[in-house]
Amino acid sequence: MGTGTTILIITIIVMAAYFFGTKLYQKRYLKTLNQDEFIAGYRKAQLIDVREPNEYEAGHILGARNIPLSQLRMRKAEIRIDRPVYLYCQQGMRSAQAAGILKRLGCTDISHLKGGFKTWTGKIKKK
Repeated sequence: MGTGTTILIITIIVMAAYFFGTKLYQKRYLKTLNQDEFIAGYRKAQLIDVREPNEYEAGHILGARNIPLSQLRMRKAEIRIDRPVYLYCQQGMRSAQAAGILKRLGCTDISHLKGGFKTWTGKIKKK
């Protein structure tokens, strides 16, 4: 086995370990909810759409506030860390990133919508 192959294998192993380690760590603080679970609890929580404003305006879950992931750190004062936070984005990736940021800011009750807005079949509002 050549040096290039060895480096490639080591790189793949390190990337896989990072990916799975991140997923395991996320599971400790981020609850992934299906639509029924999400609907059951989001009215008692802070419902935040972390997509960009143009995505939000095209359609969003009724009652959601738009705080884009790109602005989350700047707008952290708008989120109460002592109350549950329900997040969603288009597919679930940005909401998972937002959850990591909120965790570091002190939030302890964070959930996000499995599959994101793309899978949502409930009520929506368009601007």
